[in-house]
Amino acid sequence: MTPDDEAFDRLLDYVETDLGFATSYYDDSYLDRRVSSRMRRTDAEGYAEYHELLREDEREQEALLDAFSVNVTSFFRNPEVWEEVREVLRTLSAERDRLRLWSAACSDGREPYSLSMLALDDPEVDDASIEITATDIDEEILAAARQGVYENTRTTDIGEQLAPLEEYERYVEREGDQFAVADAVKELVSFERHDLINGDPKSNFDLVVCRNLFIYIDAEHKLPILETVSKSLAEGGYLVIGKTETLPDTLKPAFDPVARRLRIYRKSDSISIQ
Repeated sequence: MTPDDEAFDRLLDYVETDLGFATSYYDDSYLDRRVSSRMRRTDAEGYAEYHELLREDEREQEALLDAFSVNVTSFFRNPEVWEEVREVLRTLSAERDRLRLWSAACSDGREPYSLSMLALDDPEVDDASIEITATDIDEEILAAARQGVYENTRTTDIGEQLAPLEEYERYVEREGDQFAVADAVKELVSFERHDLINGDPKSNFDLVVCRNLFIYIDAEHKLPILETVSKSLAEGGYLVIGKTETLPDTLKPAFDPVARRLRIYRKSDSISIQ
């Protein structure tokens, strides 16, 4: 191990032990990218120097923890996935009187608000029967999600993201480049803090959407997180993961593929997850 590697490990140990962020659950290359970004911003010339800065500067501690949070998202990310989710909501709405949906690792709220808009937009879905729980580990990002205000930027066109809806203007209030989610959309969604790594499973959800989280998580911890998510599903409930993610072999027997290419599965009635 090189001195650089040792300094990096000491830095991660400090973050986990003193700052309470479970670095051991995350892929080292992901952590290194986020640390290196903060090092460039603070002009630190190595892991050891940045480590010392971190010990002395509470604002930098907060900045690094924010950088570790996975907050890359958009409305209706991968529209073809959402068209299939629309079909899932139609099926569930026809089968069940009440629908409980969970957006796990919801980031800034665009994913659960997309679910809400989809339910409100589709006449075959009974939006009055739907409750959406949205969770994330980051309290600050949850506070922003509850506000439901987003902006166009040079690289982000909110109107373009909302294109899968028939009349997206019904669901957002626009002022210049700023979009505020309408109250009717917010009313279906409740936000709460939940730690997918260390937290307990939830229960009896008809649909769990947990997309594009596992690409950041260390391989040995993906299975426990997916088990937590899977145990939170009711029998016959649906699971949606990211298009580049896969179910572990030990979980595949518990799920029937609904749209394998889009990573949408239905929990089997006959096999329980231990």
